[in-house]
Amino acid sequence: MTSIGFKRLFQAAVIVLAVATGGTSDAQQTQPAPNPPAQAPAQPLPQASPAPAPAAAAPAPTTISAETKAARAKLDGYKADLDQKEAAIQGRAMADADLQNIRQQIEPIIAEIRTVVDEQTPRLEASKQRLSQLGPKPEKGQPEESADVARDRAEREAAVAELDETQRLGRALLVQAEQLSTQIGDLRRAGFTRALFEQSDGLLSPSLWMNVVQAVPRELRALRIIGEDALDQLRRSTTLGVLLLLGLATGMAVALYVGRRSIAPRLVRRDRAILDPSRRSRLLAALGVLLLGAAPAIAGSWIVWVVFDAVDIVPSRLEQVVKAMLSGLAFIAFVRALIDAILAPDHTSWRLIPVRDASATRIMSFSITLATVMVVGKVIEAFNKAIAAALPITVITRAVFALAAAFVFAELLRRFAARELQDEACLGPYVPQEVDIGGPLRSLGWFIVALIIGSVVGGYIALASFLVDQAVGISIIIALLVLGIAFADEFIGGSLRSQSRIATTLQANTGLRRRSVEQIGILVSGVARLALIIIAILLVLLPWGIESADVTGSLRALFFGFNVGDVTISLSSILIAALLFAGGFTITRIIQRWLDNTFLPATDLDAGLRNSIRTAAGYVGIITAGVVAFTYLGLSLERLTIVAGALSVGIGFGLQSIVNNFISGLILLWERPIRVGDLVVVGDAEGYVRRINVRSTEIQTGDRAMLIVPNSNLISGVVRNRVRNDRVGRVLVTVPVPRASSDPDQVAEIMRQAALAHREVMSEPSPRVLFKKVTENTIDFDLVCFVDDIDAAGRVSSDLFFEIFRGLRKAGIGVPAPAAAPEPEEEPKEKAPKADEEDETLTLLKDKTPA
Repeated sequence: MTSIGFKRLFQAAVIVLAVATGGTSDAQQTQPAPNPPAQAPAQPLPQASPAPAPAAAAPAPTTISAETKAARAKLDGYKADLDQKEAAIQGRAMADADLQNIRQQIEPIIAEIRTVVDEQTPRLEASKQRLSQLGPKPEKGQPEESADVARDRAEREAAVAELDETQRLGRALLVQAEQLSTQIGDLRRAGFTRALFEQSDGLLSPSLWMNVVQAVPRELRALRIIGEDALDQLRRSTTLGVLLLLGLATGMAVALYVGRRSIAPRLVRRDRAILDPSRRSRLLAALGVLLLGAAPAIAGSWIVWVVFDAVDIVPSRLEQVVKAMLSGLAFIAFVRALIDAILAPDHTSWRLIPVRDASATRIMSFSITLATVMVVGKVIEAFNKAIAAALPITVITRAVFALAAAFVFAELLRRFAARELQDEACLGPYVPQEVDIGGPLRSLGWFIVALIIGSVVGGYIALASFLVDQAVGISIIIALLVLGIAFADEFIGGSLRSQSRIATTLQANTGLRRRSVEQIGILVSGVARLALIIIAILLVLLPWGIESADVTGSLRALFFGFNVGDVTISLSSILIAALLFAGGFTITRIIQRWLDNTFLPATDLDAGLRNSIRTAAGYVGIITAGVVAFTYLGLSLERLTIVAGALSVGIGFGLQSIVNNFISGLILLWERPIRVGDLVVVGDAEGYVRRINVRSTEIQTGDRAMLIVPNSNLISGVVRNRVRNDRVGRVLVTVPVPRASSDPDQVAEIMRQAALAHREVMSEPSPRVLFKKVTENTIDFDLVCFVDDIDAAGRVSSDLFFEIFRGLRKAGIGVPAPAAAPEPEEEPKEKAPKADEEDETLTLLKDKTPA
């Protein structure tokens, strides 16, 4: 409800009370109704050229023409309004409030013009498409088209021309409106800068004080006149009903402020016995303290102001003084509640920021003092404006209170510095356990204090007052930002990171993993942080002449598109294209998972062919998703060709190996010389192929290590594939026996029988024993057999070794130990006589033969 509505409501109540109590009827005076806003003169519609009546069979052009004429009429009206506003701001210097009012009127015009342009775009495209269906006009020498076709062509050409002209007019008006809005913003910032750096006499200037002394008699006369007017209006407007309303409003305000002291402990409990409360409990307590400490004072001041403004018992120019007083009281209560919520001077364990108790108490007292100084200064400034005080008095008032605020701030910084020096003077090493105001913050504070004092002395009083307001305002915004970020982290990110009811419900209903829910919580918490930081930056920049319209305009242009040459860059299109690609990529992964887990296992295809099908499906899906995304961005094949030509230069220089590996991967998937699951030997490494990627192939070796081999090495290099044709594997067992005491036929039979007795050794081809070689001391035999799966070769080889050694032991045939390498000798020694070969063989047989 507006202030006029409140006035009328309370005036009606005053009339009823006055009649009931027999009061005077002076309060029954009604306020004159506000003048209705002046209507902009209607713009005459443009004269349309006479056109032939459309045929009954083709009513569509008439409908389009009517809609286009209505849109054209809107655009003509907007054009006249914009021309009038442009002439107004260029003709004379305007106040900041007037410029802001004009800019607020331009914003809806921009939105309406953009709507008209967006509505006309599909109509223009449809008209062009219908016109293109008729084909080109017949040239000379060709048969002429019929009268119906010619009439239809003329109507469609007229519709296209009309829609195109309306579209071009709308875009031109949109550019004009945006430029006008930008121009107004520039004018406002220029006026703000000019007023901020306007220089007057400094506080120490004798001429300033002489002017103040000379202006005092005049101000006293003006004060006496204002006082007489106020008393006269007070006598005329004060009735018993007015006094009752004011008393009721004041009583409500006092009750709200006093009642919170008894209600707050019941609603917000900061128990001193709890030494380590949870972060959520501390945040909830801080929010309760802030609301219960500030809301009653703000609500009480608002109620008193509404009643005071409605009864109209003082002159209108003094109402701003009362408003400043009530706003100041609410501001002091808000500052006190904010400091109490964050620092909790009387409750150490419930403090959100770890500072010392003395520091918290000191910040609380100095913040209230600084807020009080600012409020008193604002009230006196409002009073000076009400009595139209002379400029020297206004300057001296603002200078004195800016200097007082700087001194209060300087004393706070000095106390912190003295506390730190006192801590450093203590005996023994000092290890700070709590965070306190550090050197960089104090240095910045002293710089601001020096700048305020220098501005006051140098005559830049407006700059000094602005710095004081900004220092206090930015401090409050930072405190609220810290509180908001803490709430976002705890109640958004914390609720999804822990095993809370919200996280459990979300995990149960969506099927997401716990890690995914935690990542969602971190992401949402980060978005909330970013939003709070952007809001804080806008609030900080607001007094500097940068409005939210400037930022939102830039963000709108970034989101909906801006032109760089012939290319339109649009963040919204990029985001939607990214979402389309992400959707296609997700569908591709779902199809691949279905192929892996459901369809391909039901077929008789080998693992390598399954992997090729799965990978090919992934390539097709990703390429399709990329084409859809690029198509939405409006990238035609010609532009993609240009991009490909640019990439070819890069491929020739730095991307050669990447492209080579990619093409090699496609060859591996198509030709399939190496498949997933194959046992291959690459260089000195041997292992199983686990995955064929776009750039490289993963091979798992016997020691469970993963070998990453570029695809080009597998195509152009020498690779040994043990299972290329089948999975039959050869087992080679080499056994040396002593030459002197061994019968070769007996040894060969023992080895052959060991192979035939193993159930995994293939009977065809049959196992064979080869007499390999004769050395000085041994005879070497090779057992060659085959298994149907090469994965069993190692196990079968081990089993055969065990069985052959058991057979040789039973037959009394020993196996010589491997010869040890001779140790280096420092000095020549006499060699021991070499033993006879038979004695050595007998010794080996005795060692190997069981007792």
